[in-house]
Amino acid sequence: MKRIFIIGAGFLQTFIITRAKELGYETIVVDGNPRSIGFNYADNYKSIDIVDKESCFAYAKKMKIDGVLTAATDYGVLTSAYISQQLSLPGIDYKVAQLVKNKYDIRRSLFTNQIDDLSHYYLISDLKEIELLRDSIHFPVMVKPCDGSGSKAIKKVNTINRLIPACRTAMISSKVGKALIEDFIIGKEYGVESFVYQGQVHVMAIMDKQMTSPPIYAELGHSLPSGLTIEEKVKDIVRQAIMTLGIDFGAVNMDILITSDNKIYIVDIGARMGGNLIGSHIIPLYTGIDYMGNLIKSAVGDNVNMESSGTRAVATKILALKPGKITGLPDFDRIMAECKVHIFHHLHVNDTIREYKNNLDGCGYVVATSSDKDDCLGRVELAKQLIDNEIVRA
Repeated sequence: MKRIFIIGAGFLQTFIITRAKELGYETIVVDGNPRSIGFNYADNYKSIDIVDKESCFAYAKKMKIDGVLTAATDYGVLTSAYISQQLSLPGIDYKVAQLVKNKYDIRRSLFTNQIDDLSHYYLISDLKEIELLRDSIHFPVMVKPCDGSGSKAIKKVNTINRLIPACRTAMISSKVGKALIEDFIIGKEYGVESFVYQGQVHVMAIMDKQMTSPPIYAELGHSLPSGLTIEEKVKDIVRQAIMTLGIDFGAVNMDILITSDNKIYIVDIGARMGGNLIGSHIIPLYTGIDYMGNLIKSAVGDNVNMESSGTRAVATKILALKPGKITGLPDFDRIMAECKVHIFHHLHVNDTIREYKNNLDGCGYVVATSSDKDDCLGRVELAKQLIDNEIVRA
């Protein structure tokens, strides 16, 4: 039995842990939270901060693993690459992982190689630098942590006076203490999920995304098919970006913006499987490809199968719910039957629901499939509303 080392044991990682076990692999899991839900499904586990690559490596070496991966979080990418390189296991090069983890380095590489249509960008490591940029920045702009994920601390800024507090917030949220300033693009956001195997980039799906209204920019759900008339152009740019960055192995999750005149802007890239059920449900349901299975198999050097069994409409909705302390829960089984959906949640009595500002504030997901995208969207929205209305709050 081969041993797979999985970095991260949160709610979204439980899906890949259980899939690995279904495929007959022994799972060794690490997470900094000693009460991580994923530990309940793992064969072996240890509470280790997933950004502590040396401690994770020591445990991986001790457990004599056959492969390593992370999923649905950017924070395990560097550690995964480091371990795979140290143990000569399949994975992306550590230097490439460092590049992909840094949003500024990504932006510089894409800009230099003219991959997308972005016009200007800046890295801020000291708030005093903002004054020097006063005459060169064209507002509005987007400010984000240089190495963040999950839409945390991302903000649109219209004036130089608002830029300082936005950069300060982004820098606080960044592990390296830096902020990135980019063009603010008016366009529709899409997610793109790709898998790189034996030197070939497989762009599996371009997902229509539902987002919160400004000033917060956070995902609310995905749906397929995208409805785009320029899908092939998008796929070509995605492939170019992946090859330019040197990502030659594994999953690649990407967010893009498309303007009304079909200009394409890459806004985020992660060298890992997408979160928010992208890898665990959306891609497999839409394409028939065992995406998580392929990630696991490739990580331990086993063969994968990228053949699609056809497409089917899919829609998901994040449970971004009204804040409050939970004193009573809905009848989830009734709602699933009534709306013909699947519900995945981590809601419990006495939990406190936070105001939804980024993905970390979500309480779960609703998923629907059918032959019609609009039908799926209607059913997941109805189910989400029923859940929200039927939760009893203090």
